[in-house]
Amino acid sequence: MAVPYYPVNEFGPLMKGLVIGGVGILHVFLAQFAIGGGALLYYFERVAQRGDPDARKFVDGYFKILVLVSFVLGALTGVAMWFTTIQVGARTIGLMVDEYHWLWATEWVWFAVEITAGYAFYRFGPRLDDRTRLRLLGLYAFASWMSLFWINGILSWQLTPGGWLEGGGMWAGFFNPSFWPSLLFRTAVAATLGALVAIIVINTMDLERPRKAALIRRASRFAAPIALMPLLAMWFLAVIPEDSRAWLLGGSMPMTMFVGVAAAASLLIGGYVIVGLIVKRLYINGATGTLLLALAFGATAAGEFIREGARKPYTVRGVLYSTSITPDEVAGLRRTGVTAADPYPLRDHARFPNDQLRHGAKVHRALCDACHTIRGSNGIVHLVATWTDDQLRLNIAKLQRTKGFMPPFAGNAEDVEALVQLLRWEIADRPASWPVTADPIMLGQIATWLDEAGTQPSGSQLHRSEAAR
Repeated sequence: MAVPYYPVNEFGPLMKGLVIGGVGILHVFLAQFAIGGGALLYYFERVAQRGDPDARKFVDGYFKILVLVSFVLGALTGVAMWFTTIQVGARTIGLMVDEYHWLWATEWVWFAVEITAGYAFYRFGPRLDDRTRLRLLGLYAFASWMSLFWINGILSWQLTPGGWLEGGGMWAGFFNPSFWPSLLFRTAVAATLGALVAIIVINTMDLERPRKAALIRRASRFAAPIALMPLLAMWFLAVIPEDSRAWLLGGSMPMTMFVGVAAAASLLIGGYVIVGLIVKRLYINGATGTLLLALAFGATAAGEFIREGARKPYTVRGVLYSTSITPDEVAGLRRTGVTAADPYPLRDHARFPNDQLRHGAKVHRALCDACHTIRGSNGIVHLVATWTDDQLRLNIAKLQRTKGFMPPFAGNAEDVEALVQLLRWEIADRPASWPVTADPIMLGQIATWLDEAGTQPSGSQLHRSEAAR
């Protein structure tokens, strides 16, 4: 089958992955709060029905509105996630939908139930009897968690497909090795976010301090699962592939720094919640609660970068590279070149002085710009500015050995040289003329380096074992 090519949009100096990441972090934060907030509403409704008027005021007040806003904005950012990812990773989304379309449909049904129940409570809650109120909030809380359940299986499959790789089918991929640790971890995060936002809202209520303190103590109990997060994180690290674990634990300093940020922020929040709020029963004001919530947002952002980074060089482990090319297709593209079947012209075709540079721009578009820009975020020009021409040729030809979390270069010697010349031209500040290079000896050397690097990813135990067989 021919490699499919998709039209792409440019985001200027913003790396495409950064655009997806920014939308994704906001979406995950809002969605997880909606899940935890819904469960917390159910809990406080039970407390209210036992005779606590302050709990009823909390349920019917500003917190209810925040939960509504959260799941509405969560829905909108979810649509934004689809919109951005299909522009950058259309083939990845297509594979996910092909494999899990019925499970996506199931998740959407639960999400529709969540939206309906949440809005019905917001609109009619004050007029309902206690039993109906409790059932409606219970339905909302359960439906929101079930939405997380189905999404978690599909997203965790991207990193740890498990038995699906050996033909185990949809369920083998869904209940993959990282399914349970990631599901339980996200559930603990959702509960903690719900508790932290509740604490901030309680501080805005027109109540005496002792009554606020009583509500805060109840809300803080909901954050108790944060104590399990270190164990769940270690479980997650234990089940992910060895090379992915290595990226996170020192193999890639940016990823290791994100692990440190997530761990430190979670430790600070957990320490305050467990020791300060639950054990010592301290009062927490709105400013401190807001600070803890900001730390939680930082931990969420770092965690999402970790989840994305751990998949490198894949978007679906063992199946699809971050370039939207499969491992089996790399060998074919080494013969034909990656741009041979690309039907899309360059938007800025006229600005390049010669066809070799235009060729290089199309190579960059096909193989680089999902994760790099030319001069902006993660800009290649800045990364290679001090390299010599031969360093560029060697390091690009042996890309997966230059950086083990990058996929093999899926092109031929002419593609490598065209990309090298594009980068040299950019480094030289885009002069009006530029020589074409096509030395057969030099191209032969590049071809030799490509052959030496092979077409398998570096550091992948999966592919090394397949090669040995």
